[in-house]
Amino acid sequence: MTDTQPSMTSTTRYGRSVIRESHGHCRRGPVYSDDVPDQVEDAADQLGPHAAVTVEDADDQVEPHAAAAIVDVFVYVVVLNLFIEYLPQVLSETFTLSLLTAVLLKGVLEIVVAVKNRVKGRFRAASTPIGKAVAGVMLWLVLFGSKFLVLEAVHLVFGHRVSLGGFFSVTLLILVLLLSRAAVRRLLRRSFPVPPRRASG
Repeated sequence: MTDTQPSMTSTTRYGRSVIRESHGHCRRGPVYSDDVPDQVEDAADQLGPHAAVTVEDADDQVEPHAAAAIVDVFVYVVVLNLFIEYLPQVLSETFTLSLLTAVLLKGVLEIVVAVKNRVKGRFRAASTPIGKAVAGVMLWLVLFGSKFLVLEAVHLVFGHRVSLGGFFSVTLLILVLLLSRAAVRRLLRRSFPVPPRRASG
C-alpha cells in the first residue's frame, strides 16, 4: 500500500511565498527574495541624485563669519600696504609684518566696533537729556581712545618694525579701513546673495 502525498508548487510574490498543494489549499509564509518591485527601484533611482546633491550642498556651505573675517583681513592688507607705499609716516619692514598687522587691526577694530555699537545702543535707549549726554561722552571717548589703543597695540606687538604714524595718520587709516570693508561687503552681498535658510523638519 503506497501513501500518496499531495504535490506542492510554490510561487514567490513580493517577498511572500505562496505554497500551493494539489488539493487546492494554499499556505503562505515569509521568505527572503531578491526580487524588488519596480516601484521601489524607481523610487530609489529618483532619490539617489537628490540625496547626492543635498550632501554636496552641505559640504559646500561656508561659515559666514569665518568668510567675512578672511575677506576683512585681505582688505586690511591691501589698504595698509597702500598707506605704506604712499604715506611716509606708515612703515613696515616686510610684507609678512604688514599681514600680521592687518590681523591685529582686525581683532582690535572688532572690539572697538562692538563697544561703539553698545554705547550707541545706550545713547538711543536713553530717555533723559542727562542720559543722552553721558552716552554721547562715552561714545566720543570710545572713538577718540580707539586711535591710541591701535597705536599702543601695534607698538607693543611689533615694536619699531611697524609704525602707523601719529594720531592723524592712524585716524585716516582706520577710517579708510572701515569704509573699504563696508564697500567690499556690500559688493559681495550684491554679487553673491545669501539664499534663505530652509525650515528644518
